Amino acid sequence: MKAWRRATKLLPSEWLARTPQRSCRDRLLTHQVFQRCQSTAPYPSTLELGGKIFQTDSWTNVPNSILSLVPRRLHLQPSHPIALTRGLIESCFPSSTYARYNDLSPIVTVSQNFDSLGFPEDHPGRNRSDTYYINAGTVLRTHTSAHEADIFRQNASPGFTISADVYRRDAIDRSHYPAFHQMEGARMWDRKQVSGGNVARAVWGDLEQMPKHTLQVDDPNPTVHPERNPLQADHHSVEEVEAIAAHLKRSLEAVVVALFSAARRSNTLKSAPEDPIRVRWVEAYFPFTSPSWELEVFWQGDWLELLGCGITKHQILMKAGVRNQVGWAFGVGLDRLAMLLFSIPDIRLFWSHDERFLSQFSTIDNINPFRSFSKHPACYKDVAFWLRSSSSSAGGGLRSNAQDFHENDFMEVVREVGGDLVEDVKMVDEFQHPVSGRKSLCYRINYRSLEGTLRNEEANALHESVRKELVNKLGVELR
Repeated sequence: MKAWRRATKLLPSEWLARTPQRSCRDRLLTHQVFQRCQSTAPYPSTLELGGKIFQTDSWTNVPNSILSLVPRRLHLQPSHPIALTRGLIESCFPSSTYARYNDLSPIVTVSQNFDSLGFPEDHPGRNRSDTYYINAGTVLRTHTSAHEADIFRQNASPGFTISADVYRRDAIDRSHYPAFHQMEGARMWDRKQVSGGNVARAVWGDLEQMPKHTLQVDDPNPTVHPERNPLQADHHSVEEVEAIAAHLKRSLEAVVVALFSAARRSNTLKSAPEDPIRVRWVEAYFPFTSPSWELEVFWQGDWLELLGCGITKHQILMKAGVRNQVGWAFGVGLDRLAMLLFSIPDIRLFWSHDERFLSQFSTIDNINPFRSFSKHPACYKDVAFWLRSSSSSAGGGLRSNAQDFHENDFMEVVREVGGDLVEDVKMVDEFQHPVSGRKSLCYRINYRSLEGTLRNEEANALHESVRKELVNKLGVELR
């Protein structure tokens, strides 16, 4: 370990000189490790993003590793699994009714991201431990719903879909990444524009024009329930909600048909093609809709949660200046669906520049299950530390004590140093000293490259940099 502490002071050429027999790919990996072992710089006074200059302040917590992902826009890259999945869902919503918003800026105001949707001031999603702040008034959007109120306000079409990259501080494992992709859609009816102001009749008429399917649907619960799934009684009638819910469910069941039929054609799903696709509707709670549901699909012997949806909260429409409208909305995670459709085992692969990954995919008419091109060994390292006994700071990247330590702060330090060379992180021990009351935590970090062989010495160098940054940024005492 001491030798690799010294090695972090070497130049890249000196690192590479130590590994003359390694492949070009592995030598590039060594260079990447060297770069990641350098200390992270403090935030500059300004950040340039999307052609605009933003002043930083005490709220700023977005690292360069995250900012570097913003221009990638995977959901718009031809032949990328995320874009192919988006296109397949989008095809279920005709452009004559649904406007498509796929190129909205990820830089939004706090008001757009939280206030417009009715997030309370003390909602944990507003914390710096959860959200990437550019400054006190500006964030990287944490959901596509940040654009909802603006699009409702424009009132340019009866419906719309939004697809976008979104950003949240999160755990580190094969299914979580701080940048991911969402898609949402909405369909509205205006009481002043439908015949006789009868929304229910207009919705049932639209439903009759929609194609039918052969799904096996389990939907045992009533559309509304006073406790479990309440009606917005001040704004909607039961008849309106019954009709809108039926339209919503038929629309999203069509998405299931499109997704899973495509998967079956590629043999991604192991179910026999003649077996009917089974779905079920489950009562749920979401802050933006009521009543609300989750749609689940029976897949490979188990029920898979696919998406969430419901009748749009009328307060959102009123704030957007379209109080005469009623309708539905849904939201779905594109990364999770693409992992299912293309049998992709690790979410980090989506961000790979490796042609061995990117060249495997072409069009949505020809879904090819991912073929693994390498299996590199894992390298596990533990880090244990004491939290400080007292502090006046809050969570979100500040020096932490046992009361305000947030695991996302720890994850962010590991991710900033290790980047995509870290596969997952798990807490393996927690201890509180019986006399002093101080709290100790131990985490196990799995270092593994998707593209080359990460040597134990290189993992040691990364791990030593993680340890240093934990002290510098969180003020912990290493054990």
